[in-house]
Amino acid sequence: MAFRYVSVEEAVQAPGLRMVVVGGVPSPWGEAAKGIFHVKKLDWLAVRLDYQSDAMKAWAGQRSGPVAIHGEEAPRDRWIDILMLAERLAPSPSLLPADPADRVLAIGLSHELMGERGLCWSRRLQLVHMGLAEQGGFVPQVAQYLARKYGHTPDAGGAATARVVSLLRMLAQRLKAQQAAGSRYLVGAALTAADIYLAAGLALFRPLGADLCAMKPDTRAAFETPDAQTDAALDPVLVEHRDRIYRDHLVLPLAL
Repeated sequence: MAFRYVSVEEAVQAPGLRMVVVGGVPSPWGEAAKGIFHVKKLDWLAVRLDYQSDAMKAWAGQRSGPVAIHGEEAPRDRWIDILMLAERLAPSPSLLPADPADRVLAIGLSHELMGERGLCWSRRLQLVHMGLAEQGGFVPQVAQYLARKYGHTPDAGGAATARVVSLLRMLAQRLKAQQAAGSRYLVGAALTAADIYLAAGLALFRPLGADLCAMKPDTRAAFETPDAQTDAALDPVLVEHRDRIYRDHLVLPLAL
C-alpha cells in the first residue's frame, strides 16, 4: 500500500492526500478507506489519531478517524465523502458501477454497512451496551466514552443486536444469490466499494488472525465477544467473502 505514517506536523505541511486513522485498531471505516486508496493506487500519508493533540484537532476539525484531507480542501470524515474523493482523484478503477441501478444498489449496501444505524454502527453500539452492562464488549471506560460520543441510550443499545442480526442475514443472502448467479461480488460482476466495506466491517465480529492484524489485545477481546444471536447470523459465506476480498484485492498484514 502506497502510504507511510508521519507526524501531524509533517502532514499539515505536506501537499496531496493525507488521512487521520485510528492506530492499533482495525477500525472498519479507516481500514476500508485504506483499501479504497490501495485499489485506486493513490499515494497518501497516514497520521495516527492522537486524542491529546490540539494541532491535530485544529487541522482535522475533530478528534476522530478516519478524516481525509486533500490539499487545502475541507476535511472529509463521512464514508461516502471519502469514497467520492477517491473516485474523483482516481476515476479508474471505479468502485461504483456505471449502471445507474447497480450504482444505487452499491451505495445503498455501503450505507447499510458503514452509515448511521448500519452494520458497523450497530455492532459498535452492541459492544458499548455489553460493556456498560459488564457482559463483554468494550471495557467500561471505553464503553462510557463511546456511549457519549455516539449517542448510546438503553433503548438504542438494546435494539442493536436485532439490527446487527438482520443486516448480517441480508448480506449473507445477497452473497449467496450472487454466487448462484455466477458472481463473487455483492453487486454485479466486479469489485465495488461495498465489498471492501463488508471485508473491513467483519473485523468487529471476527478479526483477522494476529499474524495478519496485530491489534490491541483488549480490543480483540471486545470484538470477539460471543453473542448467540449474532454468532448464528454470522454465516460462513461472509467470512469467506472477507478472506477472498483481502486475498485478491487488498493488502495483508494490516498496517495499523
